[in-house]
Amino acid sequence: MKTLETWLSEYGESHQNPLNKAIHWVCIPLIFFSVVGFLYLIELPFEVTSGLKLNMAMVAVLLVTLYYMVLSKTLWIGMMLFAAACIAVCYQITISALPLGWISLVVFVLAWIVQFYGHNVEGKKPSFIKDLQFLMIGPAWLMSFLYKKAGLSY
Repeated sequence: MKTLETWLSEYGESHQNPLNKAIHWVCIPLIFFSVVGFLYLIELPFEVTSGLKLNMAMVAVLLVTLYYMVLSKTLWIGMMLFAAACIAVCYQITISALPLGWISLVVFVLAWIVQFYGHNVEGKKPSFIKDLQFLMIGPAWLMSFLYKKAGLSY
């Protein structure tokens, strides 16, 4: 299994252009959120607390967190906090009666269009075309920069 540093280094190879990097700082969190939003809509027949049902987003976040935990003893904490924040926003959207599914769909489509534009500017294909696991590495790549800026090891 590749180390986190190897994954991040390989991912970074196709993310050198400043505009493409800036686009990724906006679009990767939006895409992550939109996927959580889609999964949030799939309710499971169990209650977490009174009035809040377990949903596939909660299950997926647990599994994704385990994936990040295998890659890094510390980075998974930041990823878990970000994913939990996405779930909290989804909850707030649903209790406000806004259409989470439509919001997620629009955000997902627009963010991917902008991402592909960024890779066109970069002149390199998105990393996930080489290996689908890079879809999981993109968010970790951004989180690794936040960890570095905060002086934390990952």
